[in-house]
Amino acid sequence: MSTTPGPTTDAEPEAGFRRAPAVLRCWGARGSIPSPGADTAGYGGNTACVELRLGSRRLILDAGSGLRPLGSQMAREGGGVQADIFLTHFHWDHIQGFPFFSPLYDPRTSIRIFAPEQGGRDLRSLFATQMGPIYFPVPFEAVAAEIRFEPLREANTWEENGIRVRAIRVRHPSVTLGYRIDWQGCSVAYLPDNELTGGSYEVGPDWRARLTSFLEDVDLLLHDAMYTDEEYAHRVGWGHSTPHEALELAMEARVRRLLLFHHAPDRPDRELDRMVDGLRSTAKESDHHLSVAAAREGEDIPLTNHEES
Repeated sequence: MSTTPGPTTDAEPEAGFRRAPAVLRCWGARGSIPSPGADTAGYGGNTACVELRLGSRRLILDAGSGLRPLGSQMAREGGGVQADIFLTHFHWDHIQGFPFFSPLYDPRTSIRIFAPEQGGRDLRSLFATQMGPIYFPVPFEAVAAEIRFEPLREANTWEENGIRVRAIRVRHPSVTLGYRIDWQGCSVAYLPDNELTGGSYEVGPDWRARLTSFLEDVDLLLHDAMYTDEEYAHRVGWGHSTPHEALELAMEARVRRLLLFHHAPDRPDRELDRMVDGLRSTAKESDHHLSVAAAREGEDIPLTNHEES
């Protein structure tokens, strides 16, 4: 069974952030829909949201329901909130936390939202639609924060204050991006929704080679592992991968650490434990020095500067 510690308290994570210059914290790792309950409490029930603290900078990857508790934490810190949100795509489980992000309603907040273009549609309107009166009681006009929307394409590289963010289009319905973030010798790749083998997507015949190169030697990879092999046989083309496919990619790209992500909403903690144990055995038998775990809500993961190690 997994020996990974459970979620930290509100006070403990901040101490962890101060101890290490680069830390990743998962605020939500489920896919499709939030899934609270006793069976999912260990790994958490919130949908996709990951925070990266790189020195004094804060990057947020996706705006699923995990964005709500992150916003509450940011509000407790006091002062004006400044953050950059990198959205992989606009499926509900990746944006549903946005209207509940409390810093949005504070005029001191300044946020930049980077997201893939969707057939020329205005990014602001895509966010505003989910806050229309049919779906949500508070209108988008109630947002008091300063928000800038920045469209991204696969070829884009964003660099600022030593942080480099690169994007690659992945195999998922709608235009969906995966990200690689590099900072001072630390590297993280985030591909929460990505169908590695089946389905048909407009990514080009050399996509797998480009993806492997994109991920090469990354310190920490968060990758879609939603379905078991048996489940996937009935869900080809739905845009998701299996744990074994994620492991094969990680070994191929010489990734140092793999975190399974986008857990199925009805996947109990005990099954995730078994998945992780099985992949660890496979990696060991393959003689790959690869650490394997499943993303756990509330866990802080320090990132290592391999240029100095």
